[in-house]
Amino acid sequence: MQTHATIAAMRTACRAAKRENKSLGFVPTMGALHEGHLSLMHAAKKECDVVAASIFVNPTQFGPNEDYSKYPRTLERDAAMLQQEGVDLLFTPTVDEMYPNGATTFVEVGSLGERLCGRFRPGHFRGVATIVSKLFHIIEPDVAYFGQKDAAQCAVIKRMVRDLDMPVRIAVCPITREADGLAMSSRNAYLTSVQRTQALVLSRVLQRVQELFSHGDKDSAKLITAANSIFATEPAVHLEYVEIVDAGSLEPIQTTAKGTLVAVAAKVGGTRLIDNLLLS
Repeated sequence: MQTHATIAAMRTACRAAKRENKSLGFVPTMGALHEGHLSLMHAAKKECDVVAASIFVNPTQFGPNEDYSKYPRTLERDAAMLQQEGVDLLFTPTVDEMYPNGATTFVEVGSLGERLCGRFRPGHFRGVATIVSKLFHIIEPDVAYFGQKDAAQCAVIKRMVRDLDMPVRIAVCPITREADGLAMSSRNAYLTSVQRTQALVLSRVLQRVQELFSHGDKDSAKLITAANSIFATEPAVHLEYVEIVDAGSLEPIQTTAKGTLVAVAAKVGGTRLIDNLLLS
């Protein structure tokens, strides 16, 4: 596995692969890797000749009171995992490399960036869109792989790629869960054993909504009421939102259908967790 820390070196390595007419898959990450990230690597390996990954904790997607400074950074461990998975190219830039002094250009995502997590994290999706755009210009992938757990992020990136005519296909891969249903997340490492048990309420809510939908309940308001009643059984978990929306526009819908997105966000102690499902 080649590892590069500069834009010039990573761009050169990626273009060398493309000159050989090899398809290039790309998985952007912020490190602290888990099986969910590795599932994206597996998907890329199946479809593409060359797989590139990045590890970069992006400061512009964190708010002033969020966990940028304490976000887990385990670069040596992560790099070893990626090498074992057969990743070909790894990009590990510094903040100064990605945001040179005086940088003032950002990718604005409009009202889409104000929905779901965007309502609680102003500027978050602007930061996401900006860094992903920069990475796409550096890597120039044929396919980029993202996890369904970050459903709003996927919607924002798909819209950006469409609106800006970027020549990359966005592949969204299923959520990877622990055996008890908890969605894998780098932030799970912050949870105490008690909090981890409390956090299971997120997946229980989603399971209940799916059950009700499968039995014929299609009214979003009724499904949200049922979800709130389950959240009420875990008073230590602070609910931010449970919403039922169109998966592409993230706009609320009144009557659910197959493929409708059910998304939840909550704080367990000081840790913010998200989860979702597409009704089936």
